[in-house]
Amino acid sequence: MSATSLPAARMKVIATGLLVLMALVYWVAREFGGPSIAVGFIRSFAEAAMVGGLADWFAVTALFRHPLGLPIPHTAIIPNNKDRIGDSLASFLRSNFLTTKVVAQRMGRVDVAGAVGGFLAKPSGGDGRLRRGAARLAADVLQAFDQQRLGGMVKGGVEASLRGFNLSPLIGQALQSAIADGRHLPLLAGAINWANRTLMANDELIRAMVHEKAGGLMRWTGLDETLANSIISGLSKLLDEMATDAEHPMLAKAEEGLIKLAYDLQHDPRMHAKVADFRDGLLDNPAMRRWLEGLWEGARAALLRAARDPEAALAGRLGETIRALGVTLQSDDQLRTMINRFARRTLIGMVARYGDNVVKLVSETIRSWDASTVTARIEHAVGRDLQYIRLNGSMVGGLVGLAIHAVDVWV
Repeated sequence: MSATSLPAARMKVIATGLLVLMALVYWVAREFGGPSIAVGFIRSFAEAAMVGGLADWFAVTALFRHPLGLPIPHTAIIPNNKDRIGDSLASFLRSNFLTTKVVAQRMGRVDVAGAVGGFLAKPSGGDGRLRRGAARLAADVLQAFDQQRLGGMVKGGVEASLRGFNLSPLIGQALQSAIADGRHLPLLAGAINWANRTLMANDELIRAMVHEKAGGLMRWTGLDETLANSIISGLSKLLDEMATDAEHPMLAKAEEGLIKLAYDLQHDPRMHAKVADFRDGLLDNPAMRRWLEGLWEGARAALLRAARDPEAALAGRLGETIRALGVTLQSDDQLRTMINRFARRTLIGMVARYGDNVVKLVSETIRSWDASTVTARIEHAVGRDLQYIRLNGSMVGGLVGLAIHAVDVWV
């Protein structure tokens, strides 16, 4: 096992052992070495290495706790300044990452759709440990953040994107394309059949309406019943003819109406305003808000399940669908460009709208941790490099001691 692969705990033992060894060498050389020049170099090396190791041990320890438990000023730096560290980290994120300019520049060079497509097309490729580690990290991140606040940010971002999107031209283009391909005909046929069934199911309502509106003479003579029968029969006959005759004039009128509607949806500002009002009213509806909340909760639960067990998530038909989607994202240039543009605009919009909230979330999360948690997480993240500082301190100190002793001997 190489030194770079040793765990932090073993490196700590090695660094401490080296310090003890230098102290022992110095004591032996001082007590039993005699006046030999070689012993002088050994004693100088051990003495300086011991001092360097102690100094770096003090420096490393002072970052995380009081050395030997003594309340020495300017020690336990990280626990005593965790709030300031959290604020500084949050400010660093806001200034260097969560700005629209930085995000726009970065996203302009990132092929989001291509990267996602490549991963989805071959989800089992690469290092399995990396994939499992990334999945565990994703699950931990999802669970670490405040659920309501993160959900509110996601829902707010989706809602803001929907409110800023002009649906009317898109609906108009879809309707125009459907009419050009004849795909509106089944829709018309379904509407006619529905109208006919509705008419038959509510014939008593029509009879009651005619009876109520008819005069006393018509009721006395029974003409109201005859009139109601004629209305129902005429409407039913009209609907039957429209269902069976593709050249029926009413079908032509209905098609003309659909063509005009498709044009107005694309080009009429008043129609745009009506669709926008309908969209906003729908988004303001409490039922829609509850649906969005349920959608986020379901998505979050699905993400957690997939993150915890990525192999199961990619099995069966779901896996086949995901792989097919990945191939499409890689091969369809128009779709990839559209997704990349949407991802860039969405992320820029979310940064502009919620950047401060993300910074506040990071800062408050770190503030909520106790000092021991912050210390443990940072110390674990830095790991064995801290012990290399101590090892290097001993070795550099020893070499400096040799150099000083050599100058003292030869000058």
